[in-house]
Amino acid sequence: MLPKKILFCADFSVNSLPARQLAVDYAKAFGAELLIIHVIDATGFPSYVDWVGKELDQILERTQNAAAARLEELAEEYGSLIPVKPYCTIGSAPKEIVELAARESVDLIVMGTHGRTGVKHLVMGSIARSVLRSAHRPVLIVEAPTEKGESSERPYEFPVP
Repeated sequence: MLPKKILFCADFSVNSLPARQLAVDYAKAFGAELLIIHVIDATGFPSYVDWVGKELDQILERTQNAAAARLEELAEEYGSLIPVKPYCTIGSAPKEIVELAARESVDLIVMGTHGRTGVKHLVMGSIARSVLRSAHRPVLIVEAPTEKGESSERPYEFPVP
């Protein structure tokens, strides 16, 4: 059965470019709709300081606006070739990805990996591994052929207030 809906998980890093290209190529080849999700992880911020709530809300709003704009650019870039739906959300990346895949009846999830190993992998875990374990649908994980590790490129630009 050919996929009718493909979900690409975007983190806007250089390492995710091969996965993005593969997701677009598959969507074109299969005549599938491409859903693109970016999840902003807000976990790990201290909640015990009074001012964090207001400051964090402002930071998350600006971050979400910037990420949504980047997703819209991708949707416009590929929209003439294939149907594209962008999604930007705040939460736990594996949970949000799996929930969107289930809600939209996605046939294939395509995601890149940073190839973290050792302590970084133990501390941060692996989003790809978590999605693979819990998605209950095919997941294609594409490792970037370049140097392993996080890109020095910033994921998005914050608007200056």
